[in-house]
Amino acid sequence: MARVTATDRPNGWPEKAARIAVTLYWGAARAVSVVVLLAAWELLARSGMFTHYQLPALSDVIERIWRDGLSGDLWINTALTLYRALTAFCICAVGGVLIGMAMSRNVIANWFFDPIVSVGFPMPKIAFLPVVILWLGVFDVSKITIIVIDAIFPVIAATVIAIQGVEKELIWSARNMGASNRELLTQVILPAASPQIMTGLQVALPLSLIVAVVAEMLMGGYGLGGAMITASRFANSTGVFAGIVEIAVVGYALVKIMALARRRLLIWHQEANAPSTA
Repeated sequence: MARVTATDRPNGWPEKAARIAVTLYWGAARAVSVVVLLAAWELLARSGMFTHYQLPALSDVIERIWRDGLSGDLWINTALTLYRALTAFCICAVGGVLIGMAMSRNVIANWFFDPIVSVGFPMPKIAFLPVVILWLGVFDVSKITIIVIDAIFPVIAATVIAIQGVEKELIWSARNMGASNRELLTQVILPAASPQIMTGLQVALPLSLIVAVVAEMLMGGYGLGGAMITASRFANSTGVFAGIVEIAVVGYALVKIMALARRRLLIWHQEANAPSTA
C-alpha cells in the first residue's frame, strides 16, 4: 500500500490561507474608521466642549448597555424589535416575490398592481401610521403592518425587474426542450432572477428594522425604539445614546447575516467567485 507523502497532498491550502488573510486584512482596515469615530466620541465627551446631557461619554454609554443587559431590559427590547422587524420581513419576502412574479407573468396582475406600486414606492409610507393606529391600535399587529407597508415595495420592484431581465435565449431554449410553464418558472426564471431578488431582500431587511424602531418611538411600549423615546422623555441622554449604539449593532449584524445568506444561497452564481470585502 502506497504511503501518501507531503508532496502528494493537495496544495489548495495556500490559496485558502491567502483568502482568509485578505478577508482579515479588509475587516481590520474597515474597522479603523469605526475605532477612530469611537475614540473621537470619548475624547470630545471628556474634553468639556459638550455637557454630559449633550454628549455622554462612550464609556458611560457602554456601562449603561451593560446594566441593561444584566437587568434583562436589553434582551427583552432587542427581542421584541427583532420579532416585529423579522416577522414583517418574512411577510414582505413571500408577498413581495409572489406579487412581483404575478406582475411579470400576468397581464391582469400587472394592470392591477402596477399603478399601486408606482404611486406607493416613492411616497413616505410612514404617513399611513396614523391610519394604521386608528384601525389596529398601537400593538404588535399595527407595528408589523406599517413595516410591511413600507418594506414590501423594494421586494416587488426587484422581483419584477429581475424576472423581466432574464435572458430570452434561456426561456426559448427551455421551451424548445419541452419545459412546462411550471418548470420554466421554477427551474429557469427564478434561478436566473434570484441574484436581483436577493438584492431587493437585502434592501428590505434593514428597512424593516428602521421602520420598526420608528414605529416603536411613535407608538411607545417595549422595544429598542420605545426604550429610546422613554429615556428621551426623562432627559436621560445616556439611555438615548445607548439605544443608538444598540440599534447600530443589531442593524450591522442583520446586514452581515443577510450578506452571508446571499453568498450561501447563490454559491452557484458567478458572483460567488468574485472577490468580496463583505
